[in-house]
Amino acid sequence: MSEKENQFAKDIGARIAQRRKELGWTQEQAAEKADLSQQFFACVERGIKNIRAESIVKISQSMDISADYLLMGKCTDIDRDNITKLLDELDHTQLTLLEGIIKNYIEACRHSKK
Repeated sequence: MSEKENQFAKDIGARIAQRRKELGWTQEQAAEKADLSQQFFACVERGIKNIRAESIVKISQSMDISADYLLMGKCTDIDRDNITKLLDELDHTQLTLLEGIIKNYIEACRHSKK
């Protein structure tokens, strides 16, 4: 594997690991949900093995995250829809409070980039 391919595999693995941790799953649970072996899943997370398209689809479906994000690190409408589903559960007051939190978070992110 070339250095560029190696870094690409590591980046994909890191995004998979991050999502797995967000879901509170072990590697074993994530592998089982994606119908992959735990050993293969662990190697993918570490960027040791390249992952085929079929396995990317299995992981993205089982983790409810877009394949675009796993491959390229870019959020898509699928990722935004996941957030929208969560927002649908909030009443008006909760939504208004969350709006303030999001505005403050975005502002803090802008300041941290300077």
